[in-house]
Amino acid sequence: MVKVHHLNNSRSQRILWLLEELGTPYEIVKYQRMSPVPLAPPELKEVHPLGKSPVITDGARTIAESGAIIEYLLDTYGKGRLKPAPGTDDYWKYVEWMHYAEGSAMTPLLMALFMGFLGEGGAPLQPHIDAQIASHLSYMENGLAGRDFFVGNGLTGADIQLLFVLEAAGSRLTPYPALVTYRDRMHARPAYQRGIEKGGPYQLMSR
Repeated sequence: MVKVHHLNNSRSQRILWLLEELGTPYEIVKYQRMSPVPLAPPELKEVHPLGKSPVITDGARTIAESGAIIEYLLDTYGKGRLKPAPGTDDYWKYVEWMHYAEGSAMTPLLMALFMGFLGEGGAPLQPHIDAQIASHLSYMENGLAGRDFFVGNGLTGADIQLLFVLEAAGSRLTPYPALVTYRDRMHARPAYQRGIEKGGPYQLMSR
């Protein structure tokens, strides 16, 4: 059975959502962030050397990184669901969005979070970071224009990846109506709500 090593307020929440969408049985092993600095606890290093979440174990396999986990679960348990047919235009758009979420979109949001910890010391960089975040949110807003999902006509792994970015954006999302509507629609999905119920309280540290 798939075992999700789940850290509160982290990307592992998206893995619970995906498993609920697939209807795949799984077990949750919960970890709590430390205080006052909300880092992952050292126990996660016993599962994977980086000590980060998400990470899953499935039999003898241990897989880290959200994108890799999503691809593994879809290929192993998806039965063709939540992923466009290989080689199609939608497939390559799916691949692009999958990599974009963590490769580009999350970078300035993480920088904003870390700059917030520095207080006045981070002030000189803040305008640049704010501009980068706005650029990425505008890009995603335009990508959703007239659509219900980022790729094709139904939910895909790309949506699982990208929703976390929108959640991390917090109140910065307000000027982007298509993204706000999309976020709220994803939050209303029964599978998403089941994932929250099983994963526990979920509040991202967006700034």
